[in-house]
Amino acid sequence: MRNAMNARLLIVEDEVVTRQTLTRLFQQEDYEVFDAADGLQMENIMRQERIDVVIMDVNLPGKNGLELAESLRERDNIGLIFLTGRDSEDDRLLALELGADDYLIKPYNPKELTIRVRNLCRRIEASRNSNPVETDSVQFHFHGWCLNSDSRCLYSPDNQMFRLPKSEYRALELFLNNAGRILDRETLVKRMLDRELRPNDRTVDVAIRRIRRHFESHPETPNLITTIHGEGYRFIGEVTQEAQ
Repeated sequence: MRNAMNARLLIVEDEVVTRQTLTRLFQQEDYEVFDAADGLQMENIMRQERIDVVIMDVNLPGKNGLELAESLRERDNIGLIFLTGRDSEDDRLLALELGADDYLIKPYNPKELTIRVRNLCRRIEASRNSNPVETDSVQFHFHGWCLNSDSRCLYSPDNQMFRLPKSEYRALELFLNNAGRILDRETLVKRMLDRELRPNDRTVDVAIRRIRRHFESHPETPNLITTIHGEGYRFIGEVTQEAQ
């Protein structure tokens, strides 16, 4: 019997035995599984197949997993779990900053891994069902900046374009629709990733840091997202909306 969501997984792992073990593990859980040894094979598969979740090592020939995560961030509703022997805190935080949904260290517990993948597939499916198409096109204008809801692009005062991954776009959109209000991390992570906040979860903080970096690239832009210690974050700029 197929898994309830008919999810399709892509294993990106250069070590043959590990790749085969992971493939068998998820096939036994009734997922449709594809596998790749490097980023080139990964891209070839993703051009031809609909993939729901990528499970990827960091250490790969050619582009490593952290570099490949950059391209995955541009795709809608694809989950990313790193499964790697690199256990440094810097690598883990960078992976989350690049948009990974989870970061597990080898050796791994197969049962834990399958549970995490199942939960991620459910969140992705729920997100697709609740937001199948974001049809209303709106432009948000604030302090010379513009956020376009149709393309998920952020434009600077001198028209430099930053294409935001969905999680960062959703966070910024929530701020712009609630300017002046304090938004707690629970509210932000629910909007960003359609899941509950976890203990020691840094996802929101990482996304806010990335958004701030765009603003900081133009020194004339004031500090638009302020930290309210113990409560969350607040957007303090003036915002206007223009329907397209």
